[in-house]
Amino acid sequence: MWVRTQLKIGWLDLLAGAWNCFKSNDRAALQRSVESFFSDSDDTIVTYSVRSGFDLLIQALDLKPGDEVIFSALNVKGMVRVVRDAGLVPVPVDLDFSSMGPSLEKLEKAITPRSRVFVAAHLFGTRLDLDPVFALVRSKGIVAVEDCAQAFNGRAYPGSRAADLNMFSFGPIKTSTALGGALIRVRDDKVRGRMRAIQAAYPIQPDSKQLKRVFQFMGLKLITSRAVLGAIYRYYHSRGQDYEDSLADRVRDVAPLKTAKNLRFQPSTAMLALLNRRLEEFDIQAIRVRTNKGEKLRDMIGSAVAMPAQANTHHDYWVFPLIVDEPRKFIDGLRAEGFDAADLPRSQHIAAPKDRPELEPKTAAGVMRDLVVIPCYDTMPDEELARQAQVIKRLAGELAPSKA
Repeated sequence: MWVRTQLKIGWLDLLAGAWNCFKSNDRAALQRSVESFFSDSDDTIVTYSVRSGFDLLIQALDLKPGDEVIFSALNVKGMVRVVRDAGLVPVPVDLDFSSMGPSLEKLEKAITPRSRVFVAAHLFGTRLDLDPVFALVRSKGIVAVEDCAQAFNGRAYPGSRAADLNMFSFGPIKTSTALGGALIRVRDDKVRGRMRAIQAAYPIQPDSKQLKRVFQFMGLKLITSRAVLGAIYRYYHSRGQDYEDSLADRVRDVAPLKTAKNLRFQPSTAMLALLNRRLEEFDIQAIRVRTNKGEKLRDMIGSAVAMPAQANTHHDYWVFPLIVDEPRKFIDGLRAEGFDAADLPRSQHIAAPKDRPELEPKTAAGVMRDLVVIPCYDTMPDEELARQAQVIKRLAGELAPSKA
């Protein structure tokens, strides 16, 4: 079974991560090294997670209950939860299917006098041209936040200068994962200073917690190997059950971040050490190979199914998304052939406020309803990509009539 998303960390990195939980490290030196990855200037804060950094921003801006935070209409549930927990109102901007980015026209309709923050996310490994929308919101005094959690390319893309904040994630399934951690670039000195002061009052996550994550991830790396995952699939399938619920929950719960209490930590010294190692050893060649694989698979699939975000000039296929008829049957059909297809349960379309139904993001809702993510990464042989493309074409032909 080809797992849907390869865990982007090697065994040597995991062993180093475990060793650093026992080793005496210079925390201050590690923090300086990590925070200077993009620039020698003092514009970057290392945080426990992207959501922790976003929560710091919300606190630092001293927003009032009922103030609005505008989102491009697809994001992970945890980001929206941060907003709601602060008594703020999340407001969606629907997306253009070809790019999966927000349009100026739709954004203008979403802005009101209560709008305070705008968050735009790069999705699926694409890189959107967000400078025009950031220029619009900043002209209206709205803080522009660029969510680069799915778009880390090392120093090749340090974030848009048109944004007030750029957020990069190194969570469990991200590129160059350190099993947690984030880099938050903040342009405004006063806002950055307030964020640093708030975080400085947080407890430091114990190294023992990071060690637990490392051991959990070692187990997940074994479970998601081809042989083991295939055996798990056959075991559950023979009993008429779906292995996904338990396995996917375990992957997501390596770093549970469901409440403010879980968010408000400084990263452990061991996490900083692993993140520093991953950044120092970052090699963009693996992303180039993954991009090449994605382009090959895209061309093999052709017009058999819809593929969102293909209009962007940059797409490195952090995940490979399809929009299909009968997604549950499509997933089952691919798994039966050895390809671990799935949806994205952590992501959601953001519903419009009840008093503004005209903002309901129909395109984003449709994408989430019909989305299937399929395996595609640098270690997959081309012949397996070709076989997967043939399975997709067959399933598309079999399932399309049922919708009609």
